[in-house]
Formats: sequence, structure tokens, C-alpha cells
Amino acid sequence: MKWRRELLLFGAAYLLYNAGRGFTSGDIDLAVANADWVLGLEGGPSIERSVQDAFGGVWMLLLSHVYLAAQIVVLPGVLVAMYRWAPRIYLRLRDTVIVTWMLSLPVYALFPVAPPRLAGLGMTDAVSEQSAVALAGHSTWFYNPIAAVPSLHCGFAMALGVAVAAAVQRRWLKLLALSWGPIVALSTVATANHYVFDVVAGLAVTALGYLAVTWRPRPVLKAAYA
Repeated sequence: MKWRRELLLFGAAYLLYNAGRGFTSGDIDLAVANADWVLGLEGGPSIERSVQDAFGGVWMLLLSHVYLAAQIVVLPGVLVAMYRWAPRIYLRLRDTVIVTWMLSLPVYALFPVAPPRLAGLGMTDAVSEQSAVALAGHSTWFYNPIAAVPSLHCGFAMALGVAVAAAVQRRWLKLLALSWGPIVALSTVATANHYVFDVVAGLAVTALGYLAVTWRPRPVLKAAYA
């Protein structure tokens, strides 16, 4: 059945992603050094700290759950919805997600980056404090804790928002869908899981992934001879 083929495709991509993690071997020292480079490019962690300081209490609780839901609930949920009700959009979204994932693998392997919560900046690991999921220990079996650059949370959220906006008719639904990307980006920075640089990198690599699956070379026009 087609849905089984789709599951196998995503399963294979996930296995390849985990295989790529072996190249970094959990080198946290290198990841922190690379985080320092990112912060040097940004001019310091003032933006990340300001964003986290601006949100507390119930807002941080909501943003922490947005961060968790973005990849483990919303991403598969939207893919399933597009598969059932908008198959043409689904195919483009699926290919964009998988190609973006593969494009990010060598970056994660060659340039591991510790997120703000692990970079010794004194920032709070908000997700671990505000939710039932701790971003440490056994949970790292399912994700790479030193893969801050690029932020696929942000890239995929943008792709999902655009896909849903293209699939729905009502204007308010389109606006709601397109707001998902900025909301997720805010959650990644506020919870100390990504730098602003990561957000930009995530959007860029996802755009590149989209171009890779949609670009078609123009046919070469043959000269006409009399």
C-alpha cells in the first residue's frame, strides 16, 4: 500500500540521520567551540537572552510545548493531512522535508553546535523545566542535542505553514498557517534551543531543499536550419 511505502521512506531517512550522528561522536567541546563562533558572528548572546527574559510563566510553558509539538506532533500530523486531502501538495512537501533533512546531515556532522542551553551561557533549559520531557538522558536517542545549526524546527515549520496555506481557501486560515513558522522560531530561541543564526540557517536550507525538488531545467532550444 502507498502509505506503507511513505512510512518506509521516512523511516529510511530517519535511520540515515541517526547514522550521520556517529560522525560527531557527541563531541560537546567542539560543539561549544562552534557555538562561540556563532555567537561571535551575532555579536554575543544578547538577543537570545532578551527573548528568554521577555517570556516567563504561562508564556514560557506554552512556548516549551510549541517547541515539542512542532516536530513530534505537528510535522507528522500535517504530512498525514496533506497525504489524505491534498496529495499534490503532500508530494512537494514530503520531498522538501526529506531533501532538506539530507542537506543538513553533512552540516550536523562537520559543524556540531551546542544550543544556548548547553553552551555555558547561563540560560534556562525551559523545555526540560516546563514540560514532562527532559532534553537530556534517554531522550537524546531520538534527536541530536548538538545539532543546533541549521534549525529544522524553523525550516520545517515554515514549509508546513506554506503547504497548509496553499491547501486551504479561507484567508484567516491561510494567515493562521503562515503564522506557524514565526511562532516556532520564537519558541526555539525563547527556550534556549537555538540561536537567531540557526533560525536563518534553517530557513535558508529549507528554501534550498524546496528549490532542489521543484527546479526544472529549461529545455535546450535547438536552432532551426532552413
